[in-house]
Amino acid sequence: MNIKSLHLFVHLCSSQNFSKTATAMHISPSALSRQIQKLEDEVGQRLLVRDNRSVELTEAGKRLLPVASNITSEWGQFCSTIQGNDHHLTGEIRLFCSVTASFSHLPELLTDFRLAYPNIELKLSTGDPAKAIEKLLNNEADIVISALPTQLPARLEFETIGEIPLSVIAPVSLSSFTLELQKDHPDWSQIPFIIPEAGTARDRSNTWFKDMKIKPNIYAQTSGHEGVVSMVALGLGVGIAPDVVINNSPVKEKIQRLKVAPIKPFKLGICCQKSQLENPLINALWQVSQKKFIKA
Repeated sequence: MNIKSLHLFVHLCSSQNFSKTATAMHISPSALSRQIQKLEDEVGQRLLVRDNRSVELTEAGKRLLPVASNITSEWGQFCSTIQGNDHHLTGEIRLFCSVTASFSHLPELLTDFRLAYPNIELKLSTGDPAKAIEKLLNNEADIVISALPTQLPARLEFETIGEIPLSVIAPVSLSSFTLELQKDHPDWSQIPFIIPEAGTARDRSNTWFKDMKIKPNIYAQTSGHEGVVSMVALGLGVGIAPDVVINNSPVKEKIQRLKVAPIKPFKLGICCQKSQLENPLINALWQVSQKKFIKA
């Protein structure tokens, strides 16, 4: 029995999917299957019931899981201890955030982190921020920069690093709805809206529509916030987007903020699984984030 097999087993118990664990742990599905089979041979009992889509723990697997979790956690702490100095921590952290966060918040954080832990490699991936929490739950990322969702899953830890206002924006250039927008009381049902398809910004948009008693004419729903600003700049509609995205957009000169009732801002923060805070690598990034943003 080896530590790698136990790490794979613990991850597989969490993801309940061979493909997800194979991708997250950088191993082929066939190699993962062989490692689990070897572990079952060593235990002398079947640990998992497999099918094409998911896995389910057997009674033996349920008894092994807390033991495996403790062993892998204590092994990580041991490795950290014998290194003697956190400065020499080595390994990889999978970090996920939006494209905007990668240059609005991440550079400042990474500068301090790299100085403190030059041997830890950050594997960055970017995408729709609405999928950040899902990536944590699916073990596709170790830590994310995300908006605080309405309901945060109990097994996740979230620390606020900032508050993000949102604005209603329109194109600077003439459009088919320019005259309507210039009225004292526009008929919003005649104006096309471009909004995020999911996530906290979408929730805030829906609340604003309700408060304003608007039945929106949805022209488009985008994956991510950057697309909202780009489509508005093209004159395709009025949009709702976070100010940090608007301010960092290459087309910000082509849009204007409308003077309307304010939209409730959302909290931006770092998030990871609570159990991961016992991982010396994750904890190192978490501590630097707290010092940089939370305690600043």
